[in-house]
Amino acid sequence: MEVLLVGVIILFVLFYNKTVDKEKFITDMEPFTSKLIEDDYEFLVYAKYGEDVDIKVLARQRMLIALVAFAIAFVLFNTSGAGTTDFGKVLLNTVFSIVIAVLLFKNQYFSLKKFYKAHLHEIDIMLPYYLKSLEILVQHYTVPVAIGKSIDDAPDIFKPGLRQMVEKINAGDASIDPYMDFANLYPVRDSMRMMRLLYRLGLGSQEKKQERLMMFSRTVSNLQNKARETKYKERLNHMENQTMIMLVTTGLGVMMIILISMLSMFQM
Repeated sequence: MEVLLVGVIILFVLFYNKTVDKEKFITDMEPFTSKLIEDDYEFLVYAKYGEDVDIKVLARQRMLIALVAFAIAFVLFNTSGAGTTDFGKVLLNTVFSIVIAVLLFKNQYFSLKKFYKAHLHEIDIMLPYYLKSLEILVQHYTVPVAIGKSIDDAPDIFKPGLRQMVEKINAGDASIDPYMDFANLYPVRDSMRMMRLLYRLGLGSQEKKQERLMMFSRTVSNLQNKARETKYKERLNHMENQTMIMLVTTGLGVMMIILISMLSMFQM
């Protein structure tokens, strides 16, 4: 255990003095550490930061933070107190150090997940408007081509999911699965039904496509109306809350003025 402690200290000092390139060290460890990266990590990063961000850089930062946290916690736990060499205590301290490292490693992922869940309501509002623009493209192109052409003008938060869907379709997946995978990435109101309708648009003859396009258009229009109603209700609720706050504040101010006036009269 003393050897392990010394090794951790030496590694930390080498990183600190830049004797060992920490980036290269983490890169060499990537074949092993990549298994720790969550399956939806890339999607969540793109959903929050856009597609210009370097996934590998963020992943390496997570690894480095976890590694440094483990080293510092291990050194602090095993050099505090009397510095006992009891195997049980050292093992327990090692477990605590690993727990701290794992929590810090997962912190960024939990933050991305929290951001995504907080924006599901925003996604729910934006989806009908994106589908309306897609409806126009579908009138002139096949569904997969229309989806591909819609990506550049789509809201940023949709772009990762759309690119994944197009990649799966272009890879030869002609089933409904790519559409359902997109709906699962954005689990908002009617996303499943809209993706089923979108998939069916690409099936059958041109006559059937026109019929399905009309059904798709009516459904999108209904969703847009619901989105507008939701926005209107949110604005109305916001205005009501602001009005209530103003009335309460004004009422408290008037009461304070009356109270001060009464106290002044009694003192006279």
